[in-house]
Amino acid sequence: MCRHIAYTGQPMALGELLVRPSHGLYRQAWAPRRQRYGTVNADGFGVGWYADGDTVPARYRRAGPIWADPNLLDLARVVRSGALLAAVRDATEAGADSEAAAAPFAHGRWLFSHNGALRNWPGSVAALAAALPAEALLRLEARCDAAFVWALVLHRLSSGDDASRALSETVAELAAAAPDSRLNLLLTDGETVTATAWGDTLWYLHTPGRSAVVASEPYDDDPLWCEVPDRTLLTATPTDVLLTPLKEPQ
Repeated sequence: MCRHIAYTGQPMALGELLVRPSHGLYRQAWAPRRQRYGTVNADGFGVGWYADGDTVPARYRRAGPIWADPNLLDLARVVRSGALLAAVRDATEAGADSEAAAAPFAHGRWLFSHNGALRNWPGSVAALAAALPAEALLRLEARCDAAFVWALVLHRLSSGDDASRALSETVAELAAAAPDSRLNLLLTDGETVTATAWGDTLWYLHTPGRSAVVASEPYDDDPLWCEVPDRTLLTATPTDVLLTPLKEPQ
């Protein structure tokens, strides 16, 4: 059910993170090694990145499989960035939202992805949807569960929550409303990567002072990759990685 990755650190070509590694996101689209749900991520993909001196990220998204897009390889070869968020998608439900349903979702300086699924979507979260302001629902890019999760996160960010609180509180209310949902969330502002491990795999690779990578699964066999325990909030920068346990809803 999707694979995603975020990076912050020394600028490099997008392809050095997505395509060149032996098990990079590009390959994970058809041959993931640690994906627990689904086998092929062919329902769209997206890459978001930050240009030097610009806090608003650019995005490239498509509805089809990443391996079928001839433009992505050229783009990834020449575009360099010090921060990115990318994802390949295995849709929870087939829909007509095309590339609008592909992560990363974006607003202002933020990029976001959801790896997982909401149990009994959409009925299980009807009360949460009713509590959102109308403008939050009108901003939905697609009619999928990931877009709705992003609406909840963005509402908290817009209300003043920091990234860690926005993700942890969103996971708590979704887990209470839709038990057994898988809620691996990934968020960045181009400087810090914030993520949750809740029901699926999450790993990080930290090179102190240089870079931090957070991903659904390792893109190579470097022994320095660390698995994030389930029910954990992660905050990563090139300087540090912080892991905080998340509580089950009462």
